[in-house]
Order: sequence, then C-alpha cells, then structure tokens
Amino acid sequence: MKSFTAMKFAAVAAASALALTACGSGDGSGGSAGGDEAVKIGIAQYVSHPSLDAVVEGFKSGMEKAGYTGEKISYDENNAEADQATNTSIAGKLAADSDIDLVLAVATPSAQAAAQSITKIPVLFSAVTDPVSAKLVASNEAPGANVTGTSDMNPVDEQLALLKELKPDAKKVGIVYSSGEANSAVQVEMAEEAAKDLGLTIEKAAISASSEVQQAAGSLDVDAYYVPTDNAVVSALEGLLQTADKKKVPVISADGESVKRGATATYGINYQKLGEQTAAMAVKLLKGEAEPASLPVETISQVDLYLNEDAAKKAGIEFTEDMKSKAVEVY
Repeated sequence: MKSFTAMKFAAVAAASALALTACGSGDGSGGSAGGDEAVKIGIAQYVSHPSLDAVVEGFKSGMEKAGYTGEKISYDENNAEADQATNTSIAGKLAADSDIDLVLAVATPSAQAAAQSITKIPVLFSAVTDPVSAKLVASNEAPGANVTGTSDMNPVDEQLALLKELKPDAKKVGIVYSSGEANSAVQVEMAEEAAKDLGLTIEKAAISASSEVQQAAGSLDVDAYYVPTDNAVVSALEGLLQTADKKKVPVISADGESVKRGATATYGINYQKLGEQTAAMAVKLLKGEAEPASLPVETISQVDLYLNEDAAKKAGIEFTEDMKSKAVEVY
C-alpha cells in the first residue's frame, strides 16, 4: 500500500464562528443520540456505479460492525440516477421526514442538494472530492454547520506519474469530464498542474450527460486517457474504454473499481473502506460524541495500486513483476 497523507484539498479557509447545529432529530431534541433507540438513516445517492455502490455497502457494513443491526437501524434508500430534478426531490423528501436521524449523501451533487434542504439533522457526505469548493463546509477542519463527512480526493499527480511510468512516450492525455460537477473541475485543474512537471498536455472534452461520454472520448486525439472521479463519466465508463481500446491507448482511472471494469491502472481509493470510515463518523454523531459543525472532514490515509493486465495488453503495455508484487489487485 502506498502512503497518501498529504491530500490536495483547497487551502483551508479560516473557520467562521457559525452556530453549532444539534445532532438529534428534526426538532433538535437529540433523537437517538446517546441512547439505545432505533435509528433511521436516509441515503441520497446521486447515481449507480460500482464506486458509489461500494460506499453505501461499506457504510452499512460499518454500521453493522458498530452494533446497528436488525431492528436497531433502518434505511430510506434513494438514488437520483444522475437526474438533477430527482436529486433535489430526494433531498426535499428526506428533509420532510421527521423520523430520520441522519442523512448519508453520496457524491457531490447529492451532498449539495441535501445541504440546501436539510438543516435540522446531520448530513454526512461521502465521495465528495473537495467539500470546500463545493460549498458544503466552511473548512475541512471546522465544517461549521450540520454537514461533514469523508472526501475521496485522489492523488492526481501520482496517478499521472503512473501513466508516464507505464507509457514514457505519452504526450497528450485526454480527460472527459462533466461540466456540471464541481468535483470534476477541481480534478481537471489538478491534472493540468501536475501535467506540467511530467511533460504532458491535457486535452479536455466537457459533457452534460453520461450518454455523451463515448463521443467525447472519440473527439480527443490523445496518447492516453485519465478518468477523474466524475460520476457521469464513471457511470458510462464502458463507452470510454471501448474508444481507448480502438486507439490502443491506456486509461488511468482515479479509483480501483474502474480498473476492475477495464481501465489500465491506478493508485486509487478503496470506496468500501471509505464507506466504513464514514460509518464510524455516523456513530459518533448518533451517540452524541461529536457534532457535525466541529467534526473534521476525513480522508482515506492510504491509496492502493490496482492493475488490469488485459487492458494493459490492449494498449501495448506490460507490467513489471515488481509492480505486480506491489499491487493489491491484478485483474
């Protein structure tokens, strides 16, 4: 495993003296915090794809390990399937349910919608790249209101360096990204900055819907692709992978699940573990051991090396034995 403690968040703003928001039920009375009462958790997931699904699975597993099993916990699960109107509607529905003790919002658009609608109970986000830029928290160290959670900020510079290691003659890297996702814009900027030191040029293609991914990928004349943690792109990853196969170029993803699906390699986050880490934060909030306003945003402290040998062969790349020995998964 590769240490990754220096996460590249936006500079931490000075924490504003915002009022702390109670962690209890909708009426602010404390709900199940600190007691043995059953809890109800609302889940707002932006879209279905393996990484976000793994967050939810990890969260439930973490809650179960903490003793929230059987009648002690129930879930109201919702998935917007990348539709913004549905995303907003889900947030409104969860805000109106006075029985819900905490909301888990998975991915930046769902977290933003939940933060706008839900103010009386904790909103715990996960798989959000930059909570500050997304205007979810005042700062990562002191969120300042009823919203906190876990970030999936990934090591873009190390991922592009991995690409250069695998394909030293690469010059142009294509990025397909969603113009409507704040997390994507942050990662594109990070990639452009990292590319300068690696002798790479970033070629971009913006999309407004996942149905545009394959066409956008095909419009780029590049030596490789980089796929950020962009929900619209990852949910339609197969289209981009088909284009890369035709061009015989590698694809470096931001997450391990995408390597399993056919990307070439990455130093990526384990989203199952991210979900479990988010559950540990939820337990603190539900038991009254912390309040979201002062519970810092957390990140995964490690990233893992994932390799896909079939994808590498299609791109004319061969992994060294040393590299394969360091990988946590070789598909």
